[in-house]
Amino acid sequence: MATAIAPLLPEAARVLDVGCGDGLLDQALLEMRPDLRIDGVDVLVRARTPILVREFDGQRLPFGDAEYDVTMAIDVFHHAANAGALMGEMARVARSSLVIKDHFLHGLPSELILRAMDWVGNSRHGVRLPFSYWSEAEWRQAWARCRLRPVSIVRHLRLYPFPMSLIFERDLHFVALLAPVTLAAGEDRG
Repeated sequence: MATAIAPLLPEAARVLDVGCGDGLLDQALLEMRPDLRIDGVDVLVRARTPILVREFDGQRLPFGDAEYDVTMAIDVFHHAANAGALMGEMARVARSSLVIKDHFLHGLPSELILRAMDWVGNSRHGVRLPFSYWSEAEWRQAWARCRLRPVSIVRHLRLYPFPMSLIFERDLHFVALLAPVTLAAGEDRG
């Protein structure tokens, strides 16, 4: 995962990892990119993490506008009580871009696979599991509502070895680099 995300982060960026969990991904990113500064927030702060993690309510980020260069959320939105509001908060706090790793829903078979993966990976940690996955069209609508445009979308992350990749990859995962849509003079962000 770190190899897919590291090239998307600007040099010497200050990064906020929203829903950072145990922070191990952040540790891997910092090993690859020591120029980064990464802080985390999560609704369930774990006892030991390799980065500074603050608790937050899952909706409102406790930071000022454009306080971070980049905000990122890795497999977070399908756990959020209000994913659209959280995305808006991430856009508010980010100065230059957002990085989102999540899933594309492609009907019932993919939903069953995603539910199983989610349950295995998260139930033991007490993570909220509403199993609310979006299609690519729904993601694009959410990005547009938050005035974000995709700069790049990586679809083949190679997260699983063969033969598990035949079941667990299948265009289910993506990493998107998003940038704020710039407003014309006098246009209201509304």
